[in-house]
Amino acid sequence: MPDPSPTDIPANLRRRPELWMVLLFLVSLAALGFFLLAGEVVEGDTAAFDEAILLALRTPGDLSDPIGSHWVEEMARDMTALGGVAWLTSLTIGVAGYLALSRHTRTMWFLLIAIGSGTLISRSAKMLFERARPDLVPHGSYVYTASFPSGHTMLSAVTYLTLAVMLSRLEPRRVIKVYIMTCAILLTGLVGVSRVYLGVHWPTDVIAGWTAGAGWAVLCLLVAQWMQRRGQIEPAEDAKD
Repeated sequence: MPDPSPTDIPANLRRRPELWMVLLFLVSLAALGFFLLAGEVVEGDTAAFDEAILLALRTPGDLSDPIGSHWVEEMARDMTALGGVAWLTSLTIGVAGYLALSRHTRTMWFLLIAIGSGTLISRSAKMLFERARPDLVPHGSYVYTASFPSGHTMLSAVTYLTLAVMLSRLEPRRVIKVYIMTCAILLTGLVGVSRVYLGVHWPTDVIAGWTAGAGWAVLCLLVAQWMQRRGQIEPAEDAKD
């Protein structure tokens, strides 16, 4: 078999065990970063930073008006919708259907459990911290849950990055792997930025969402690889006609 490309992380994990340590370190770093940030938020030490960023995105003298033209605000609403529960659920079900049709049934169930578990963690964190939404500026989108961490941001990271990791396992071409991962990262980033721009989240809510979601996606990659080595989910080459 040809040597795996640098972007074929699952294949490299099989051949280079040191990558396990690197990825485990990243997961630990993400968890530590999340809890350190949460501690700072609870103590109120991030208030000045949050307020400065939020106000910088508003027109001076009119806090109800985000900076930029009206079409920028409309684009932000479109971007924030890409992190909504309805869209992410529909996307996940669609990809699960693709995996089922490709005879990757166990991979499909792993994907559904991974994303579903990430959703439960996000909801639980919101109930645990119960941070109030920003009250400095009017909200540009309807909100009804607590603020920390940003659910849209964390669920986007969990969903898009996990989907990208699992789908890239099925794609042998390096350029397509890079394309899939780049799209996932960009979408996650845009969703988070849109939440702050619309005034519905503090910046630290979004940073926490990015950190926790990315850490969860990397952890899912490690678990998927471990399960594949034990024969509990299908390797990419097991696809059948």
